[in-house]
Amino acid sequence: MIQPQSNRNYAMDLLRVFACFLVIWQHVSEIYYISPEGLPVRESSTYLVGFLTSLCRASVPLFVVASGYFILPMRGETGDFFRRRASRIAGPFLFWCIAYAVYFVFSRGDSWMQCLTNIAHTFVNFGTEIGHMWYVYMLIGLYLLVPVLSPWLQSVNKRTLQGYLGLWGVTTLISYIHLIFPTVWGECFWNPTPMLYYFTGFAGYFVLGFYLRKFGAPGRWTSLLLLAIGYALTALIFNSRIETAPDTPSLELSWQQCSGNVALMVLGVFGFIHSFRWKGEGKFAHWVTDLSLKGYGMYLAHMIILMEVSKLFVGQFGTVLIEIPLMSAVIFLLTYLLVKILSYLPKSNYWLG
Repeated sequence: MIQPQSNRNYAMDLLRVFACFLVIWQHVSEIYYISPEGLPVRESSTYLVGFLTSLCRASVPLFVVASGYFILPMRGETGDFFRRRASRIAGPFLFWCIAYAVYFVFSRGDSWMQCLTNIAHTFVNFGTEIGHMWYVYMLIGLYLLVPVLSPWLQSVNKRTLQGYLGLWGVTTLISYIHLIFPTVWGECFWNPTPMLYYFTGFAGYFVLGFYLRKFGAPGRWTSLLLLAIGYALTALIFNSRIETAPDTPSLELSWQQCSGNVALMVLGVFGFIHSFRWKGEGKFAHWVTDLSLKGYGMYLAHMIILMEVSKLFVGQFGTVLIEIPLMSAVIFLLTYLLVKILSYLPKSNYWLG
């Protein structure tokens, strides 16, 4: 049993568990709005997916905000920081890339040579051709920034930090600006790094996590308002594009994780959950903490469970209103049980996640 710790932030445990569940929900939903050819599915159920799943796009940004909340600024020596992060990230990542490669030998008939090729491809992109592994590459990139950002963050004042986060906020609107102006602020084929390029992406969420820890998060009611506005924009824009979007990336315009509307949802969810003050007492709190500790392993492992469970669920209940939530919950619990059982094996903290 996990014992309460006076220095543990149980609200952040809940945040990470919620984000993990949203990741699984998102991947379940993709079965219903993306065709086998990779094109948008234009059915009435797709509109329901738009309302059911839009909140899920806050999932990975919530993980990044939580990382910035705890990691920034760096404490100790650079070498020690990277050794600790490598021991937590690299081993489980490589283990699960190998696990997926072997799984595909038995599930879709890959040859053992293809299996070895998939494993080797881990060092190129998307370990073992499993798309959700993109997160690990992005996370490593953020970790590489930590020694650069930390000296500045140690001395920056609130107003200056708000200014830089404001510039990042402008970049979250660029995908919408491109609907009117295809190139802005120096974009051209010979200049891949236009004016605000260095403020784009998940680094903004990373620094936002530091800001929220140092200067505080929005209050509960303000957070709910931000969440409602962000969700409404995300869902309505998605649904408005179902009939006209030529491809899935175009359909997912408002689902881009570094878009302004998703950032509003992230801030709203974070502020709302952070407003609760847990003491870590009771069986539920202990279970949430155990889920949080196993969240990285669950993220890495869940696609195997999803691919198997989807064979049993898709089309069995007649509506996405039942199938998506039910399948998400089942996959979440089965993945937790898988990681929980594997955690009893020797040295699992080095290879499981």
